[in-house]
Amino acid sequence: MTVSTRCHSVSSQGNGHIIDITGDVQDTVASSDLNAGVATVFVTGSTAGLTTVEYEPGLVHDLTAAFERLYPRAMEYRHHETWNDDNGHSHVRASMLGPSLAVPFVEGALTLGTWQQIILVDFDTRPRTREYIVQLIGESHGNPD
Repeated sequence: MTVSTRCHSVSSQGNGHIIDITGDVQDTVASSDLNAGVATVFVTGSTAGLTTVEYEPGLVHDLTAAFERLYPRAMEYRHHETWNDDNGHSHVRASMLGPSLAVPFVEGALTLGTWQQIILVDFDTRPRTREYIVQLIGESHGNPD
């Protein structure tokens, strides 16, 4: 078994900005020495999350609207009292989505479905640079250790 780790960063507008990171994750897998295994993607920070969706404008809108219905920005959050800030909803939304995702890969390619992309959602209330880690665990080309 071999482990390979790579850090990526993306610029985000915040406020629920949804970013398709599928290409970067696939490039990380393809450029590794690994043939098959699992790619774990992890976003650092407590106000962003990861999942898979069919990345198209209608669904991006629907997902954003669903988070607003479930965890409204205008609601009062105790987190605001603790730190005198405005991103309690950001933390709750990120907690519900989760910070990581595991995707198998075979023959150097992610095993995503045709309409399935990996997205990073930045729920914080301001633009920022988001970092995420792609860690690959698997077998090297021609070496099934």
